This record gives sequence, C-alpha cells and structure tokens, in this order.
Amino acid sequence: MENLDNQMTAADLEALRASLAELEGPARAAIAEEIKTARGFGDLKENAEYHEAKNAQARLETKIIQMRHRLMDARVVEVAGGDVVGFGSTVEVEDEATGKRVTYTLVAVHEASAADGRLSAESPVAAALTGLRVGETAVVPAPRGERKLKVLAVN
Repeated sequence: MENLDNQMTAADLEALRASLAELEGPARAAIAEEIKTARGFGDLKENAEYHEAKNAQARLETKIIQMRHRLMDARVVEVAGGDVVGFGSTVEVEDEATGKRVTYTLVAVHEASAADGRLSAESPVAAALTGLRVGETAVVPAPRGERKLKVLAVN
C-alpha cells in the first residue's frame, strides 16, 4: 500500500500552518514569561517552577520541530470530488450486519481521530472503501470475521 503519511488536503495544510504560527508566536512568548517569572523565585537548582517551565519549553520546541518537518514534507492532495471514495472524501456507510450508520472522512495518519470520524487513509476500513461508489459494498477483514459496509453517500 502507498504510504500516505505526508499527504494532506489544502485545508489541513492551512490548519497546520496556523497551529505552527500559534506555537511559534503566542505559545513561545507565554513560556518565556513563565521562565522569567520562575527565575524570580530564587535558587534555580531547587526551583521546581523554573524546571517545569524549562521542560514545557523543551516540549514546545520539539512539537514545533515536528510540525515544521510535516510542513516541509507535506504533499497536498486534491480531494477526489465526485462520487468515488478517496483521500479527503467524507463517506457515509451502513454496517450490513447491524444497520448502524457511520460517517468517516479519510485523512492522513497524523490527522486521524476516531472520536471525530477522521479515519486514517491507511486503515483497513479506508483501504476497503477507497475507489467505491454509492451503492457498492466494502468487505473489511475483522478479528471476528468480515464486516460489510455499504456506501450510502460520498462528499
């Protein structure tokens, strides 16, 4: 299967840029202020507030570096409009065994969030749905046998 780690929609790219700007601007300034305040509490060797602020700064800088790498390696993918399920599509499916309806949006691994209905395009469910049209059924291997998901809508 093709590695989709660096793929994202144009909207995801803009959201990533906005998040990075927030971290590099206001978030950095806030941590710098915390460090400055903590320094005023006395001896730095035994100053828990100072050490926690420095640790928070290190975590922030690590996150900034990771986001910069994601931006540098990003491959913007056009959402495959129309009626075919693909990267960036929002698809409504019905589990044929239970009748339960679920809506998924196929996204890159780092954007996936099951609670928000954002499904990694590399997941078995997304792989089975990719290329299907409304009315077609995906067969998804599962630990307790196959799941059959009928495509009800593609946006």
